Amino acid sequence: MTVAFLVAAGCAHADVTAKNWGATPEGEAKLFTLTTPQLKVELCEYGARIVSIEAPDRGGKRADVVLGYNNLKQYVDDPKDFFGAVVGRYGNRIAKGTFSLDDKTYNIPLNNKGNALHGGTRGFSSRLWRGRPIRNDAVEFTLISADGNMGFPGELTVHVRYTLRANRLRLDYTATTDKPTVLNLTNHAYFNLAGESSGTVLEQEIRLRADRFTPVDDTLIPTGKLLPVTGTPMDLRQLAPIGANLNIGFEQLHIAGGYDHNFIVNGSTGTLREAAYAVDPQSGRTLTVFTTEPGVQFYSGNFLSGQNHGYNGKPYEKNDGFCLETQHYPNSPNQPNFPSTVLRPGKTFHSSTLLIFGTL
Repeated sequence: MTVAFLVAAGCAHADVTAKNWGATPEGEAKLFTLTTPQLKVELCEYGARIVSIEAPDRGGKRADVVLGYNNLKQYVDDPKDFFGAVVGRYGNRIAKGTFSLDDKTYNIPLNNKGNALHGGTRGFSSRLWRGRPIRNDAVEFTLISADGNMGFPGELTVHVRYTLRANRLRLDYTATTDKPTVLNLTNHAYFNLAGESSGTVLEQEIRLRADRFTPVDDTLIPTGKLLPVTGTPMDLRQLAPIGANLNIGFEQLHIAGGYDHNFIVNGSTGTLREAAYAVDPQSGRTLTVFTTEPGVQFYSGNFLSGQNHGYNGKPYEKNDGFCLETQHYPNSPNQPNFPSTVLRPGKTFHSSTLLIFGTL
């Protein structure tokens, strides 16, 4: 059954529909569709994920610009690539899955080169959230993560709200806890502005508003240093093809097989400011990312390997999508010089990310 909602949002109309989409280990999941004249966005309760974003090119032809699957079963069966999902309780990596908080040590299940990635073996991306329409131009997903789930302390209540207005998709994250805990939430959408299944993104262009980055060791854990990008292939402050410097022998790119690094967004944390801008010269589609977070993980799809088959049945190969994960820095619980990710009872975590789609 499909239920539709319609409202006038200012001068622009938006509508929300919802339908049952299939089964997960925790129960049935709904698929929500948000539509404006400019964009169509599909969202799923499983992982509170972005399933698709249809955006027009410069000639008005629409294409889905995020990687993903035709059906829910594929998402359930493939937990490791995180297509479109909200990841947590701690997005990105925690070294050796271990951290200390208030003189207590906590251990998270290891799932990535001896580290904990995106919340451990069954993080928020593999959980069934509950969604509901809000103001009919938004959908809000809620998850309650039990005290001790994946080793994290505190019962955590998380809300993620997606709001679609014209060509702008806004993500607002809020969370509260009943015990001190650590928290890092982001969305793991893979973008391909030429359209998913169209091939490599290496000719698409990227600009990051970041003067510094956090270099990593050979397991992709930050070393703790905050290095300037000047004079290195990490300097993406001017618009350039994603693939321009991938094969020049720079150690950090060799370690990660491409870009898989946290960049420190210029400006004040807590203020919504531009973090990244991407463009596909061929189609003319553009994406501008704003965030209140201190960092953005730019990932060039290095570990896609052809095992995942998208909407058209074509395999997703290396570099067929890129991610811009707005976030706190990886391994912050073990790096006292990084911005804190500690959330305490009585406090509310809040962050916002804004995706603006356009054309040249």
